[in-house]
Amino acid sequence: MMNIVFVTGARAQEFQLLQPQDSVSVSAGETFTLTCSVTGLAPPGPVKWCKGLCSGRQLVYADTGSFPRVTRAVSGSDTDFTIRISDTRPEDAGTYHCVKFKKGSPDEEFRSGAGTAVSVRAKPSAPSVSGPPSRAEPGPQVTFTCTSGGFSPRDIAVTWLKNGTKLPDPQTQVLPAHENVSYSVSSTVGVRLTAGDARSQLTCQIEHSTLPDPLRATYNLSDALRVPPRLRVSTAPAAPVALNESVTFTCRVEGFYPNKSSLTWLENGTETNLGKSSPLAENPDGTYTLQSSLAENPDGTYTLQSSLEVKATEQRNQSVFTCRVVHDSQPPVSASETLKISQPPSEASPTAETTEEKKIYIAVAVVCAVLVVLVIAVIYLIRARQRKGKSSPSVRLHEPEKSPSTAPQDSDPNNLTYADLNFDNRKKRRSPPRLVEMSPQSEYACIQPAATENNLTYADLDMVHLSKSPKRPAPRPEEAVSEYASVQIQRK
Repeated sequence: MMNIVFVTGARAQEFQLLQPQDSVSVSAGETFTLTCSVTGLAPPGPVKWCKGLCSGRQLVYADTGSFPRVTRAVSGSDTDFTIRISDTRPEDAGTYHCVKFKKGSPDEEFRSGAGTAVSVRAKPSAPSVSGPPSRAEPGPQVTFTCTSGGFSPRDIAVTWLKNGTKLPDPQTQVLPAHENVSYSVSSTVGVRLTAGDARSQLTCQIEHSTLPDPLRATYNLSDALRVPPRLRVSTAPAAPVALNESVTFTCRVEGFYPNKSSLTWLENGTETNLGKSSPLAENPDGTYTLQSSLAENPDGTYTLQSSLEVKATEQRNQSVFTCRVVHDSQPPVSASETLKISQPPSEASPTAETTEEKKIYIAVAVVCAVLVVLVIAVIYLIRARQRKGKSSPSVRLHEPEKSPSTAPQDSDPNNLTYADLNFDNRKKRRSPPRLVEMSPQSEYACIQPAATENNLTYADLDMVHLSKSPKRPAPRPEEAVSEYASVQIQRK
């Protein structure tokens, strides 16, 4: 489109300022041309190029004070004011005006072209991918960030891939949000690391209208991965072992990454002096060492194996050998195995017998203690009964002396003699003896206590032969104030 400005002076002479370009699109780094020409009569004064309006706008070209990257297409021409701008940058985007000034002090704007809109297509910079500030173990989600900038126009696409597979839900932000000459982008994605990611790659891919092919940046997940080791200690031969036999303790440190680890053997918590002896050489402490070996696994992790050979001496029985590993400056991890020595039967039996004897001795001691307590209790009860017997009335019964006349009767095996005595030691008034009814089968005797009260009273009863009539219940004792004794002889 051609912009034509007609100028009518006092003599009606025509002036034309031609700025034919409506818009120009250029890639960053390239050179673009802005066309401007004048025809007809015009007042004296310069022609200048401005970005925006010249009043308070940026001067692009003038006879003096031009940009260093701006040059005239036809140097010295009074009608062609076409310019070229080299090494285009995103900030060169904007609307440019060709303006005719009338000379004065200062110069006065006489006429201006309609303007040419310049857009700069800037390629995004090479993307950069950053990971976590420190290594992460498998499991938790880890955030990775991809950045790029200096591109225009604003539209851009960012894609994340892990080992060539697209990752879902990246968070992409283009700044600034408003219109600008150039833009920058930041995209983040969360990834859950696994133990096999030592060989995995993360890729950030950027697509833009200025790019013939996408830009890509890769990140090795091994730089962000830490896989802790798994420890296992074994013995050969298996425990228990014979006395003075050589035993090999083997420590396998499996599946760790990165390959930054140190291994130490300890015996009962004390670091062993392995030295730098050759394999199977004896050390000063009586141990033997085998050379450690390191191998890389197919998934990129590592396995370390170290062996320690010792002699199963009696002093080392039940000793604990520990394999301690410090990996990637992390707290140490360890695994242990105990050296157990099997004793011959002749040597092992005394220990078992000693234990059994201790159990027997303890049991015997307990039984003896119980018996002593029982004996003391019995003696105490006997003495208590004796003391009680001395302080209470007692009865002594005896049969009369046998005579020839009574022998036939006494020898009767069917006769039974017993006595019921009741004494009351309470202070009471002395009363005359009472007579108790005599029956054919029993005899009662009234016994007078001694004059002094609280004295023991003894009853000497002579058993007599009574009739063998049918039994009849014995009479009830007299009231408590009396003292009596009953003797009954029954048929046996």
